[in-house]
Amino acid sequence: MNTSPHIRTTISRIILSAFFIGVGVLHFTKADLFMRVMPPYLPYPRELVYVSGIFEILGGIGVHVALTRRAVGYGLIALLVAVFPANIHMAVHSELFPELPVALLWIRLLFQPLIMAWVWSCAIKKSV
Repeated sequence: MNTSPHIRTTISRIILSAFFIGVGVLHFTKADLFMRVMPPYLPYPRELVYVSGIFEILGGIGVHVALTRRAVGYGLIALLVAVFPANIHMAVHSELFPELPVALLWIRLLFQPLIMAWVWSCAIKKSV
């Protein structure tokens, strides 16, 4: 089946949107898990969990609005950069997450740049 680049981008954007909205909602429904991810040197950890969840939800919605798509894309990439230290903290302190395999905590670090590339291709790249 040969689909047009526009259709592939639209489908990818829908999946990206669902991903960010879903993870954003988890910041509220599983706030205690996200609290354990927060490095201890950051102030107001619960508030940061909620704020990042709000921005993930807004970003997931915003990728569908042509007028804001590029700005939202840059915002989502900035958010991914901002939360990366927490992901490193999670991998380094795997004892705080006994329910998760240690290898998974390290492997997921590799996905951050892939998600950034996904955001770029769906929201920022000139052909979108």
